[in-house]
Amino acid sequence: MITSKNLVHHEFIGLKVHVTGKKNKSLNLKGTIIDETKNTIKIEAMDNTEKVVPKKGSLFVFEIPNGEKIEIDGNILSIRPEDRIKKRFKKI
Repeated sequence: MITSKNLVHHEFIGLKVHVTGKKNKSLNLKGTIIDETKNTIKIEAMDNTEKVVPKKGSLFVFEIPNGEKIEIDGNILSIRPEDRIKKRFKKI
């Protein structure tokens, strides 16, 4: 089960997300994650278009299945998904 404490250790594909840009203020996108690489996340936007968003410089607000919204800085996600799932993160 995905929770706010273990989100970074789970697969993101299929989750709803709202993306904003920390550097690029014009980036404002909502949709569902359909693919992920080391440096990007591909999102199917609400208008059924596919957008590729860089992880670095972006702020992601994930909506997990229980409806909770979790904000994560894209800079800490900039590793391969399979490595991110195995990695241990420091507790803040």
